[in-house]
Amino acid sequence: MNHRHRKVLHALFAHPVSANIDPKHVQSVFEELGAEVEHTGTGRIGVKLNGQSHAFHDTHHSLSKEEVVAIRHFLTQAGIDPTAYPA
Repeated sequence: MNHRHRKVLHALFAHPVSANIDPKHVQSVFEELGAEVEHTGTGRIGVKLNGQSHAFHDTHHSLSKEEVVAIRHFLTQAGIDPTAYPA
């Protein structure tokens, strides 16, 4: 995982919750972690990672705080620990 991916991953888990994260960068992190990412065609992105799956809004703007919290929860359930990827 390169520095940019680690930076985005740590931003997802930062406190307070950031609302300035580019969804394209998050999708890139998902792919780097080995997730299957697919556009459903209904304005959603389906993500499967480590036996967990979730559908997120396909947005072209910065993620909202609620979306960041949902992504954080998904990654935690999938067993992703940001401390395993030092900044």
